[in-house]
Amino acid sequence: MVLQSTGKQGMGMVAEKSTDDRHDRDGAAAAPPEKTQDNAAVTYSISPGFVALMTRLNISVALTSYQSGKFYLLGRNPQGGGLMINERLFQKAMGLCVEENTLLLATLFQIQRFENVLNKGQSINHTYDACYVPRITYTTGVLDAHDIGLLSSGQIIFVNTLYNCLATTSPRNSFTPVWKPPFISQIIAEDRCHLNGLAMEKGQPRYVTAVSQSDTIDGWRDRRSGGGVVLDVTTGKAVCKGLSMPHSPRLFKDKLWLLNSGTGELGSVNIKKHEFQPLAFCPGFTRGLAFYGRYAFVGLSKPRYARFEGLPLDEKLKAADSEPWCGVQVIDMNTGACAEWFRIDGAISEIYDVAIVPGVACPMSLGFASDEIKGLITHDALDSKGSDPL
Repeated sequence: MVLQSTGKQGMGMVAEKSTDDRHDRDGAAAAPPEKTQDNAAVTYSISPGFVALMTRLNISVALTSYQSGKFYLLGRNPQGGGLMINERLFQKAMGLCVEENTLLLATLFQIQRFENVLNKGQSINHTYDACYVPRITYTTGVLDAHDIGLLSSGQIIFVNTLYNCLATTSPRNSFTPVWKPPFISQIIAEDRCHLNGLAMEKGQPRYVTAVSQSDTIDGWRDRRSGGGVVLDVTTGKAVCKGLSMPHSPRLFKDKLWLLNSGTGELGSVNIKKHEFQPLAFCPGFTRGLAFYGRYAFVGLSKPRYARFEGLPLDEKLKAADSEPWCGVQVIDMNTGACAEWFRIDGAISEIYDVAIVPGVACPMSLGFASDEIKGLITHDALDSKGSDPL
């Protein structure tokens, strides 16, 4: 793996080899099967216009699969076209946040802060125009961290599902709690309401989703069909109730959007009427939502486990004579129709989060499962006077 530059200072060089796990995908044809950690086959396929849409919007797409422990970056191959899939292993990869050159990823017992080490005009192997390197690791212990965001102060905020609160990272402790729903009586390691989703507004947490308003351990499991709620963090009050396992609240164009996962629906919340207004049905357990232009990128999972069974989604799939998907569907917000799609078949059946990487054609990341991270060295420029920055 070699870093090429247009001559900008402050960047270094080199790794001995390329093991970037890349795969070209053209058209809607399925890719050759590959193996997961448990040696089971996985295939990827896309709609004919998926890459063209990313090209037109000048974006790439990030997504996580906690079941397989994979963090994906979907980009465009600059050498011949087609889809590039860069994947890395991070145990229980969950919430994603992309802010300029920073990317945050919640995992099983750590939070990773990646930085894109490439400047404009630089590339790796004449292919990748962004390279996300995990520069800071916060070891939190197992908190079942879900959605994650970046505060205007630069601090990380995340949904601490096990402890039913919003939290930030701490230099000394596993976390610092910053907010809890008013119906939660204490900060304790009991997933009571399954707090999961986080909508940020101008660098501050604004809305969260929870599967129920329960205040007893595992109480949410008995409220999956209609106990879901959206809470306003600034007031603690519910702005929408009666949802089925809601996830992924997002503010977009002055509207609050979310995924009513137990019904497979993308929709918005009418704050004044306190009601959910569906826009589109997607064939799967919807979870992971990002917007760009007039498009919503919706993550889909196959509801194979007991916690996902017995939901309204079952009847909706039956009525549509459809099987559940795993992957991403791109919904045209003007029509509610699926414009393009990326699909995963085989051993991987769950997606947790989806994020957009704007202005990047072909991103890659580095992980800890290979030696690549040892060889890619970058550095800041020396002070113009040659003085010690310390």
